[in-house]
Amino acid sequence: MKDEAGFFKALAEPTRLRLAVLLSLRGETCVCMLAQALAEPEFKVSRHLGIMRSSGMVQARRNGAWMYYSLTKPRSAFEKNLQDCLHKCFAGHPTVEADLKRLSKAACTMKTRR
Repeated sequence: MKDEAGFFKALAEPTRLRLAVLLSLRGETCVCMLAQALAEPEFKVSRHLGIMRSSGMVQARRNGAWMYYSLTKPRSAFEKNLQDCLHKCFAGHPTVEADLKRLSKAACTMKTRR
């Protein structure tokens, strides 16, 4: 139960919940694009992703100067159901729709890395 509680703790913060939903809908995404999607500073988004990574919810991959995040492959029925819920339960939510709209226009450039 400790691992499951860790997932709920990670999702209890609105920014992390939004990040988890975006990753469930879009898959692997660069941190700079996630920051643009949430209209938050990259350092703040990176900090939240670090907490999610510590909980085992997300994984990271470096490609040059960019860090890409994705949800981890489910290791249990609980994790699979949770990811399914993130994907399905928040479809059409106004905040998620606004995040997805910004994400569709986001682009990684060296200017966003300041």
